[in-house]
Amino acid sequence: MENYSKINQDIKTIQNEMFDLMSELYPICRSITGEGVRKSLNIIKNHINLTINEVPSGTKVFDWEVPKEWNITDAYIIAPNGGKIIDFKKSNLHVVGYSIPIKKKIQLEELKKHIHTIPSQPDIIPYITSYYNEDWGFCMSHNQLNELSTGEYEICIDSSLKNGSLSFGEYLIKGEIEEEFLLTCYICHPSLCNDNLSGVVLLTFLAKYLENLNTKYSYRFLFIPETIGAITWLNLNENKVKKIKGGLVATCVGDSGESTYKKTRRGNSKIDQIVSHVLQYSKTNYTIVDYYPYGSDERQFCSPGFNLPVGSLMRTPYRKFLEYHNSGDNLDFIKKESLGDSFRKYLESILIFDQDEKFLNTNPKCEPQLGKRGLYRNVGIMRSDANTDDVEQRELAIFWILNLSDGNNSLLDIAKKSEMPFRIIFETAVQLYKNKLLKQTEST
Repeated sequence: MENYSKINQDIKTIQNEMFDLMSELYPICRSITGEGVRKSLNIIKNHINLTINEVPSGTKVFDWEVPKEWNITDAYIIAPNGGKIIDFKKSNLHVVGYSIPIKKKIQLEELKKHIHTIPSQPDIIPYITSYYNEDWGFCMSHNQLNELSTGEYEICIDSSLKNGSLSFGEYLIKGEIEEEFLLTCYICHPSLCNDNLSGVVLLTFLAKYLENLNTKYSYRFLFIPETIGAITWLNLNENKVKKIKGGLVATCVGDSGESTYKKTRRGNSKIDQIVSHVLQYSKTNYTIVDYYPYGSDERQFCSPGFNLPVGSLMRTPYRKFLEYHNSGDNLDFIKKESLGDSFRKYLESILIFDQDEKFLNTNPKCEPQLGKRGLYRNVGIMRSDANTDDVEQRELAIFWILNLSDGNNSLLDIAKKSEMPFRIIFETAVQLYKNKLLKQTEST
């Protein structure tokens, strides 16, 4: 599989491409169903071989039901003086998601009952939805609300709510074995970048990167509407979940905050250990938190009936940044470097998941003669200008690997015990394997 040194060469190009895709997807009005979701999935399909699935409205999925499909063409409010004060075509956040169609004239006091603002952020437009309660509404800045004068307003929401389907995208990269790693993001939010176009573009380019590698595990990517999409996929694929050996939910990965990892419900699964290790050696600040039963789709995958080892690697968590669920979460809020850093941490976590295995020392009685094999003072890619500390670390890695490769310790175990980055342990193990000082265990 991919070597670690090449990752850094690719990151700058990838982070720019992720931002370009985000800019393309940003104007589209998405919800948990509808043409906006399909349009977005088809754009992603230009990058990866995505399968787009449709699940009919009314389908029972555990305790839920796939809702009616919602689509919207236009919406506006015209003030008593004839001026258009709300225009859906300028910002799709102006309309409450899943608003039923309405067109009539209405007095200000009645209109105010259907207007949502954020008084503490008076210049911001909130993002509000009404998925399972047939209602209508508009969103605007609190300052704009305060400027409205008494009188009759013309309102229009040109939408439809009728039987259709729920759309989601799926892409499986087959590895050497059928056991899977699951990567999911939600594609239901409209013009919101960190939450969660950042997760959408990260997984798109992560899939694009992985499809060119030879992997041990298979990797399943899901682009789903939040909550109902995860519930629907689990209901339709209950027979597949036993193959899932780890997973991550990608959300809020593009802001300038430090990385945050939310553990799986199990608390000490392999992916928990791996992400903790990646963050430890990332040379960046980070936070690790225990699982809690609210948030994004990890709460469905980690529900007690499934209890899958699925965590979530974010930057600033949802609800923890002022731009959460409002018009402040725009393209200016996103940092390309943060997208690149998040991509690197996801890819390194996957590399470790895929490369971690147990070996046996083929020469367990005393230390083997390393010099005659060119391994002592010649470990890995050694040059005359090689860093002395790196040389010594790789030499120490040899002794750790040979001593602990008894079939009981994986490379990640050895990295943790030796307090070395997995990358050093893995690259050194490759050299030892090539020199026939290690062999794979029978269970590998």
